[in-house]
Parts: sequence; C-alpha cells; structure tokens
Amino acid sequence: MELYAVIMAGGVGSRFWPRSREKMPKQLLKIFGEHTMIQDTVRRISKIVKPENIYIVTNKVQKTEIHNQLNQIPQNNIIVEPFGRNTAACIGLASVLIDNFNKDAVTLILPADHIIRDEDAFLDIMKKAAKFAYKKNGLVTIGIQPTRPETGYGYIQREDQEIEENIFKVKTFAEKPNYQTAEKFLESGDFVWNSGMFIWKVESILKEIGKHMPDLMDGLNKIQKSVVKGDYEKTLETVYRMLRSISIDYGIMEKSDNVFVIRSTFGWSDVGSWEEVYQLSHRDEFGNSLHGNFFIEGVHNSLIHSESKFTACIGIENLIVINTDDALLVANRNNSQDVKKVVDYLKKKKINDFL
Repeated sequence: MELYAVIMAGGVGSRFWPRSREKMPKQLLKIFGEHTMIQDTVRRISKIVKPENIYIVTNKVQKTEIHNQLNQIPQNNIIVEPFGRNTAACIGLASVLIDNFNKDAVTLILPADHIIRDEDAFLDIMKKAAKFAYKKNGLVTIGIQPTRPETGYGYIQREDQEIEENIFKVKTFAEKPNYQTAEKFLESGDFVWNSGMFIWKVESILKEIGKHMPDLMDGLNKIQKSVVKGDYEKTLETVYRMLRSISIDYGIMEKSDNVFVIRSTFGWSDVGSWEEVYQLSHRDEFGNSLHGNFFIEGVHNSLIHSESKFTACIGIENLIVINTDDALLVANRNNSQDVKKVVDYLKKKKINDFL
C-alpha cells in the first residue's frame, strides 16, 4: 500500500468575494496566518504522503499561481482540467493518471481550502482510513461529529453497527438542511457533517465509476490510453468537453453500497463563508474581528477586513465589511451565505473586472 493525495483546487470561492476572485480564489489566499490555505493543506498532508505522490487538480487560470506557491510539488503533478466538470470528473481524472503509475495506490482526496486545528488527530484518521480502505476495498468518507445545527454543511447518516472503532457503513447522504432539520439531525446522534474528504484504493473508485457512471469511465479510459499514445492534451480537451458535470457524492457515493464513514473530531471547518472566518478568528472585547487599515468606534460583533484602503466604521453591529482595492462588501453576518449572489449578478451582467 502506497499513499497518494489528490487535492482539489479548482474552485472560485464565490462566498469569499470580493477577496476571492477567479484568478486568485480562496484557496490561494492567506485567510489565516502567513500561509495560503493550499500551502497549509499540502504542508499538513506531506507529513504522511511523499511530495512526489501529491497531485493538485486545478484549472488553466490558477495553474501558474499554484506552481509558484507549491514549488515542492513536481510541476507534472499539477493536473489542469480544460473545463470545470465538478468533482466526479476531477477525481476520476486524477485516479486514472495515478493508476498509470501505481495500481496499488490508496488516494486521499482533499479539498484545498479547509481548516484543521488538530493536525495529529487528522493524520491519525487519514492513516486509519487508508488501512481500512485498503483492507476492505471500500469507499471511505470522513464525517465530522457535529457540534451545532449547521445549515451550511451536507450530512451523512450512519448505520447503527460499528464495524471498527468509529467506522460505520453509510446509510444515507443528506443535502444542506434548513435549521429545523439540522436540529433533528443533531438530536438523532447518527448524523455527521460531510467533510468532502474521501479515501480509497484507485482500483476501488474506478470500479465504482465503471458501475455507476459508465459514460464517465469510457471517457477516462480514453484519457488514460492517450498518456501512452502521446496525445494526452488533445484527447483531454476533446473528451472532457463531453463529460457530465456531476459531483462525486451524487454520481457515486449516494449510489454505491460499499461506502463507509469514519466519525471524527479534529477541529475541522470548510471555511465556507465570511461568517466562518469570523467564528474562527480572534475577537476583541467587543466581539470584533479586525484586520488591516481601519478606524472603529461603537462597533460590535463585526468582521472588518481592509487590505490597503483606510476604512472607518462607526456605530455598526453584526456586520461583515470587506474592503479591497476595487470593491467593497457590506453584509449582515446572518446573510454571509448570500455573498455568492453578488458573483452570480456579476456573471449575469458580464462585469468581468470584478470576478
């Protein structure tokens, strides 16, 4: 068994507008500390996976910046999708390319932009999941023990029987719930948050793709053969254009009867909104998280980021204020999930300078 990591880094992070842009999205920003989120992700997983076994899947626009930020990763390990086709195609592409080198590989599938506070506990879970996936030929996902009725995450319901310590068969997957449903999930005790992290043998996931998404598998087979033939770039462009855009959860995980979840606690957050940044940040005695160049008076329970411009806030409460060189966001903290509507509007109006 040899460990590989596939880090998914092609997202835009629309809920982090105006800091997150198409050319410089959330995962490439220093949201916390002195390193970008993808740098932290690679640094963390490098403790158990060799750098030459770490692959990054991204897009054409972000490739150069990712290479600049991750010079310890071989340039050939940066896989560029010609078109965004969601996580099933992204994971499938990385899987067939790794399969060319090592058919006995166990891959850890990780988003590039998560926060993990207890790294030792996280790495222990990853190693445990890899051993289980290798032994059982199963698809393993990481479930986070919920601490609140969260509406920003998907959920996983586990079966009652414990196979190994904190490892269960998956019963159902649930989309992001409303608050009342999230409360019921929390009370039931058998739901965990869906972290979007997966562990499996390359052989196992390709078998499941062939079973549940044969059209995707046909395309992946053509791409895999093109590596040997020497026309990879041309084939990738042609085949990828025709692939369905579908998530790995919907395409495979919800349909397979070979899915397991490890119940985990390691200080995880997907940092999916400015509100989560507020919750994870240091706050002053008035409940404010402050960064940059600012003046405040009578401000309470607010998040203020002002990178270069001077920003003055007086007598406000419970607000998000993000001021960049070319755009300003002011939002109620309770509406932080709606920031993506700004990006939708800009796309609709084709105001590309602010995307």
